[in-house]
Amino acid sequence: MLVYQDLLTGDELLSDSFPYKELFEGVLWEVEGKWVIQGAVDFDIGANPSAEGGGEDEGVDDQVVKVVDIVDTFRLQEQPPFDKKQFVTFMKRYIKLLTTKLDGEQQELFKKNVEAATKFLLSKLSDLQFFVGESMHDDGSLVFAYYKEGATDPTFLYFGHGLKEIKC
Repeated sequence: MLVYQDLLTGDELLSDSFPYKELFEGVLWEVEGKWVIQGAVDFDIGANPSAEGGGEDEGVDDQVVKVVDIVDTFRLQEQPPFDKKQFVTFMKRYIKLLTTKLDGEQQELFKKNVEAATKFLLSKLSDLQFFVGESMHDDGSLVFAYYKEGATDPTFLYFGHGLKEIKC
């Protein structure tokens, strides 16, 4: 199994069990999330509790919660939305921090395509949810989520160059 860690913070943000599609020469990775149900599951085993003296809720704790698989699995922390100025400020700082961590070829590819990726994100800014890794470190990568038109499950966007592949 491969786990992808934030290159700047070491937070686990993704794994290979969530396939991705590359956008903008790999600057952004697009990953489909899914709403899932966690908690007690009621199994019908054919018994009739009322005929056997049992109540309707006997022995079951119905603490059912609906979560997004990626957010839950990697303990992503939602952040308040950014306005355009805040987002541009974040991107300038993030690009500066990340480019120093990349080798020559990756650095050039990132620099060449990050502007188009940033414009793409800016065009969706009002629809984006913002997440950071579990450590909630200020200098870490952001993970973005939005709903494509007509979709019931969120789509996540990661900075591909900001992820480090770790074999588990």
